[in-house]
Amino acid sequence: MSIETRDIRRILRQAKTFPPDMPAFDADAAPDEPLGLLVDWLSAAIEAGVNQPHAMTLSTCDSTGHVTARTLLLKDVDDALWFASSDESPKGRQMAENPHVALTLYWREQGRQIRVEGQAQPGPAEVGAADFTARHPDSRAVAIALPQSSAYDPGSQEPQARLAAARELVAQDDDFAPDDWTAYRVVPTVVEFWQATTGRDQVRLRYDRVGEGTGWTSTRLWP
Repeated sequence: MSIETRDIRRILRQAKTFPPDMPAFDADAAPDEPLGLLVDWLSAAIEAGVNQPHAMTLSTCDSTGHVTARTLLLKDVDDALWFASSDESPKGRQMAENPHVALTLYWREQGRQIRVEGQAQPGPAEVGAADFTARHPDSRAVAIALPQSSAYDPGSQEPQARLAAARELVAQDDDFAPDDWTAYRVVPTVVEFWQATTGRDQVRLRYDRVGEGTGWTSTRLWP
């Protein structure tokens, strides 16, 4: 059936929504700062068996205002949220131009979403190297063989030759990490928690950092 003959709006309205047994969120009992609550929600998603609970959308914007987004993996949480990538990738170049980013964690099985705003900054080189060497050897070889997101000809022998050479390098030196591989840390300035309900009264709670310090204010948001 062609898209012209389908009633897309009707089909979308019939799509399944959230399950009836979603966790509750008592915003009035929420802590004074958001990162502990973020870890609690992440842990609950892991314990509930949510698929890829650490999948996270990273949205970046270059100096011209062009916005792009992609999904990657959350690697750690302390006073910041961590992820890793090549600093020569499109997102790496965008963050070098404009460090302001947005992160989104979404667990549809639990009707939960967390939105984070902050600045992405490169972490220590040794953290990036440790992240790279912890990856599967095949993943490391792919990252070494060609620049991330670069165009290539599937019919050419060069990509496979470079991949074979990268696999040989990884096999010979298990501690090798390329200089461009970077662990980024995002210190949040805004964190918003969203909990779906079976009705229309979703629960939204936003935290805003106070100045440059460690204090936070929290605000309930209308659905």
